Amino acid sequence: MSVRTQQQAIAASRELAVDLSAVIVCVTGDQPQILAIRSENDAADALASGPLESRHRTLEAGLRSWVESQTHQCLGYVEQLYTFGDRNRMVVGSNRRVRMLSIGYLALVREARPENTSNTVWRNWYQYFPWEDWRSGKPAVLARIERQLRSWVADAEGAGDRRARAERVRACFGLGNIRWSDERVLERYELLYEIGLVPETHRDRAPAWCSADDVIKEGALMIADHRRVLATAIARLRGKIKYRPVVFELMPPTFTFLNLQQAVEALAGLLMHKSNFRRLVESQGLVEDTGEVSAGAAGRPARLLRYRHDILLERPVPGARLPQALRGK
Repeated sequence: MSVRTQQQAIAASRELAVDLSAVIVCVTGDQPQILAIRSENDAADALASGPLESRHRTLEAGLRSWVESQTHQCLGYVEQLYTFGDRNRMVVGSNRRVRMLSIGYLALVREARPENTSNTVWRNWYQYFPWEDWRSGKPAVLARIERQLRSWVADAEGAGDRRARAERVRACFGLGNIRWSDERVLERYELLYEIGLVPETHRDRAPAWCSADDVIKEGALMIADHRRVLATAIARLRGKIKYRPVVFELMPPTFTFLNLQQAVEALAGLLMHKSNFRRLVESQGLVEDTGEVSAGAAGRPARLLRYRHDILLERPVPGARLPQALRGK
């Protein structure tokens, strides 16, 4: 690289800004929720976010600072997701072209704490991705999505391209003899974006196979690429609950087996075999009996449990082997 090229690269790097975004998740009853920032005209939601500033000691410290100032939520469990840097992501309101890099985080809280600001709201994450919730059977919206996907495959120019498109559709949406994978949330969204079946494609003026008239209107819109960040968080959490006990970061201090099963089902978007789930959780030593009971849904007493924190000392990487319990309805 020449000296001139290096200087140009350095100058370009100064036109970059860093944004910190948080997908804040809780489970209320049997519904997975995220904390969203409402826009003034309610046209699109946003994640809690803000720019990295010199006053921030670390990236995570900056994120926590912005979340607390915008939502009055003090975060517990936080992990970094991914760095998003699409070319069309620019600083809003800047008088020059400043490219924005966004570092996404996943944050888990134990309950839907009261909203302390007028522009924050807890929303079910399936409002943004209705095709991801299979707990009541196959979502109706998928029938129209699949028709469009088959047309896209058939419209390929050559046999090789057609085959590649068909394989991608099968892998993402579980068509043919491929089973639906609850973890391919981001891949499904990316495919819909690429084809033009979500409004963001046309909003961003990205190349698309279909017109704006063909978009899937189900699924609430988010600003910028925040729905992509949310898809990444859902996929990460769905994968992680199968080999790490992170689901307990979302549970109250005491809970029943039903509470725990409903929380996992809510996150995975799939139902589970009750007896298999209970047996697997007990065999892994993840919970212990408190000796107390709580009234069940029909008034029947249910054992109250708590998470065994000592499991991390006994086995540094405990897993609930939940894939064996998950099933579609």
